[in-house]
Amino acid sequence: MVILIYFLTFIILAALLFYLLGYGYLFSGISKTYLRGKTSANIDDGKFFTSNLIATESPKLWEEAPEYNKTELPKNIVEDLIHSNTASFLVVKNGKLVHEQYWKGYHQLSKTNSFSMAKAVTVMLLGKALEEGKIKNINDKFSDYFDEFNTKEFGKEVTLKNLAQMESGLNWDEDYKNPFLPNAKAYYGKSLMKATFSRNFKENPGNRFEYQSGSTQLLGFAVRKAVDQSLASYLSEKFWIPLGMEQNAEWSTDESGMEKTYCCIHSNARDFAKLGQLFLDNGKVGDQQILNLDFIEQMRTPTQKSGEIYGMGFWINNDNPIKHYYFLGLQGQYIVMIPEHQMVIVRTGSYNNLPKNDRGRPDQVKFLVNETVKLFA
Repeated sequence: MVILIYFLTFIILAALLFYLLGYGYLFSGISKTYLRGKTSANIDDGKFFTSNLIATESPKLWEEAPEYNKTELPKNIVEDLIHSNTASFLVVKNGKLVHEQYWKGYHQLSKTNSFSMAKAVTVMLLGKALEEGKIKNINDKFSDYFDEFNTKEFGKEVTLKNLAQMESGLNWDEDYKNPFLPNAKAYYGKSLMKATFSRNFKENPGNRFEYQSGSTQLLGFAVRKAVDQSLASYLSEKFWIPLGMEQNAEWSTDESGMEKTYCCIHSNARDFAKLGQLFLDNGKVGDQQILNLDFIEQMRTPTQKSGEIYGMGFWINNDNPIKHYYFLGLQGQYIVMIPEHQMVIVRTGSYNNLPKNDRGRPDQVKFLVNETVKLFA
């Protein structure tokens, strides 16, 4: 009995210490992962977080090509997809669905976590806010929106473009496995503002490319303040409804209702593919231009500081003979655009040990691009 009392006292004191040190979010993380048989964030965890609705109004189903699902995937592609715990694999060619396949019980209506593909969506919202004059200039200072950043070293000069291009100089360690680092606090914590506004800057903005979820979260705060509405509702009005998305989606939030703009749009593979098609169509849906072409070109133009592999929200591969650019999320969430072949590839799933040897880009993307083009070009 005495031993039990000592043990319970130890647990209580340890828990209090964690809260006092600012690590209380770890208990949320444990309850959403280890206690559910997972070891990290996963594509199905949206139901465990609060969220804002991304509504659609008049769903428009994909047109299926005459050859839809008539071509069997070759062994090398199937083995790669199965080995990487793929949930969905879709191919769109010339605006029509030519292949659609699901594994592990997932199907057309399954919603999965976009993870960092949401970063490109956040940049899209920046572009729309610029187009509508709600943001005056992409080179606006972030401190114009949140004046507390005027007192941070280097923080006063950070622009929205710096944040979009991952050149902010923010002191943020992009590590998804260490629970004591900023990503876990942002993902499982109660306040995105506390998780990001508490960070300082380590160098002048514009000096160096460093991929950081914190930069996109800061960008999201500025865009939300500028548009004066939830980003989920803005996304719904400006993109989800005009694109005729097949389903409503959800965007995970913190307890204040702020969207996790670096992450966590929960949607289905077919609707993710529509985002890709929008860029192949240079921002048009039918006769309607819903995203400015000049801004799109900025998004998909690789920056010198990134070593020509990143633009604004997009990863870019112009080294490959088949040039492509793509939305990229943790564990292998991809929306890949291949302009030369008018093709969109979507892959979702749980690839926990995703190799990134292609200059920081996942090897799997290049493999899927090269092999899929051979099959459907």
